[in-house]
Amino acid sequence: PQMHTSAPVPQPRRPAFDLRRLLQGERLTTLNLFVTFVIICLIFASQAQYFLTLDNFVNIGRTLGVVGSVSIGMTAVMSTGGVDFSVGSGAALSGVVTSILWLQAGIPLGIATLIGLAACVLVGFINGYLVAVVRINPLIATLASFSIVRGLAFVLSNGQTNQLANPAFQFLGRGEIAGIPVSLLLMIALFAIMFTLMHFTQFGRNLYAIGGSAEASRLAGISVRRHLLIIYTFSGFLAGLAGIVIASQLASSAPRAATGLEFTVIAAVVLGGTSLSGGKGTLIGTLVAVFILRVRDNGLVQTRVSSFYQDVVSGAVLLLAVGFDQIRQKLTATVRARP
Repeated sequence: PQMHTSAPVPQPRRPAFDLRRLLQGERLTTLNLFVTFVIICLIFASQAQYFLTLDNFVNIGRTLGVVGSVSIGMTAVMSTGGVDFSVGSGAALSGVVTSILWLQAGIPLGIATLIGLAACVLVGFINGYLVAVVRINPLIATLASFSIVRGLAFVLSNGQTNQLANPAFQFLGRGEIAGIPVSLLLMIALFAIMFTLMHFTQFGRNLYAIGGSAEASRLAGISVRRHLLIIYTFSGFLAGLAGIVIASQLASSAPRAATGLEFTVIAAVVLGGTSLSGGKGTLIGTLVAVFILRVRDNGLVQTRVSSFYQDVVSGAVLLLAVGFDQIRQKLTATVRARP
């Protein structure tokens, strides 16, 4: 008998240009950010004589450490569909608590610093509890913390600035290792740890799943409460660490410290490609966006742009970042709907 073999089923060819993959991928966002960074550097280099100097980039590196460290925690929080507006207030609180315990209570500075960090960890845990257990909207919960914690910083310090003149303490914010600011090295270490956690562990994948759909994640066996508690607590810790670095750089603590930090951080995270609705984000994009914002601020100062206009630019960047996120979501939804 004759054997009949079926003809091989032709496989559909993948188009050379796949808009769907391009829009959903992180590479496009990161590439755009790199190009933007280079353009901004070229513009400021042509306008400011001392922009492309080693001293200037070292100064930029010191400011990167604070914003970058807090942005790491904010990326994780926003990937779950949440937000943390209390980070600036928490940074002020950690410095105030540290200085009061050292100057007024006579507690050794190292222990006082740890207690200052612990205060912010507690703030982060309370935020997580309000969001995960009490089910308060993250925006409302952290805005309330933003006001309460800033008020506590003023109450504890009597609205006064306290000096923290200690060489060992100041090394964290002012010191350098091989010409690189210690605060920048600390940020890089935190970035490496968080990048590994979010991209190569089940915990990190669960964060994105929660951002995509908390209810579906719960049905899939993911402990949404536990993950949110951990990530908001971690965000509080990073805010406290940033506050210690700021106090170290200034050799003083003030209840007004880190004012506006939360808006800069949120702008960096959204600009870096993290979706406001959660489920999507990239730490690399956040890191590049932090570089862009810090270079922007430095360049505006170098070119002697009025501080009033700098505020206008900062607000415009935040608005553009949110606008681009909305456009990106609509384009992705449109492409997904295509056959």
